[in-house]
Amino acid sequence: MYDQTRAQQPAGQNRPPTERRTPGPEPLLPPAEREQVLQRLRHAMNTFAETPRDALTEAESAYDEATAQLVGALAARRELLRAGWADQDPESQSDELRNALRQYREITQRLLQL
Repeated sequence: MYDQTRAQQPAGQNRPPTERRTPGPEPLLPPAEREQVLQRLRHAMNTFAETPRDALTEAESAYDEATAQLVGALAARRELLRAGWADQDPESQSDELRNALRQYREITQRLLQL
């Protein structure tokens, strides 16, 4: 859709942070944390033939760690979202409220696709 207001802005003028779009949803866990869990899981897979029970224990531990990290990340995301809209006046801040609703929708849909 054509945005006349945006088209009239000088070239090179950046959008405000709330309007910036990323190529996709940001990961729920930082790459280093994800890689650490995946490394433990790969180790469990590679050692299964020699020590099956130890490998299963390690895989279970990696699962538990990933679950705990995910729950923590989701709780932190919720707190950030809530802080952004909880004290806003619904009449004067409808763009911020709409943005928060979109973010809740996005994260909930991602959770339902797991």
